[in-house]
Amino acid sequence: MITIPFSQTPSTFLPLANAPWQHDFPYRPEVEVALAHTGDALLLHFRVKEQIVRAIAPHDNGHVWEDSCCEFFVMPPQGDAYYNFECNAAGMLLIGYGPHREGRELAPPEVLQRVERQSSLGREPFDSQPAPETWELQLRIPATALWHHQLTSFGGMALRVNIYKCGDKLPKPHFLSLFPIPIANPDFHRPDFFQKIVCE
Repeated sequence: MITIPFSQTPSTFLPLANAPWQHDFPYRPEVEVALAHTGDALLLHFRVKEQIVRAIAPHDNGHVWEDSCCEFFVMPPQGDAYYNFECNAAGMLLIGYGPHREGRELAPPEVLQRVERQSSLGREPFDSQPAPETWELQLRIPATALWHHQLTSFGGMALRVNIYKCGDKLPKPHFLSLFPIPIANPDFHRPDFFQKIVCE
């Protein structure tokens, strides 16, 4: 279990050290994430070291997972469905909701606009290019972005999550996770392997 501090600034970085399908996808960029919350919002700060970076998706709710993409999957205490927040290196965001990989409901524009994103690579789409030594992505996810739940605060809440980095159409595709996913084929939509984090 991980405890998320109440803070305006994420501090302790955790490595995305699991490469569940390394046999087929041996490339492993260096990725780490720091977490915090402000009561009414979750804060995520990713730091990525990879050889090539890409952010082609031209708009929100596009194919961001094909780009250099950082992802946060979260299941609130109520119900059995979860949210997937997937953001590429240019800050283009996809949010989905549902209990399974198939048939997910995409967030409407007004929900997407609630999530603040800041990328060290800017906010304009770009094709594959050599990556800087490190690029960074910060997300502020307000409780209201979990639009199927009537949340006002994350304080004291236990969430089930996993956090990922992927790049399905990069020259070297890769799939990294914070928590293990012990299955044979790539699939991040496995809430059965989410683990608990608690917001202080």
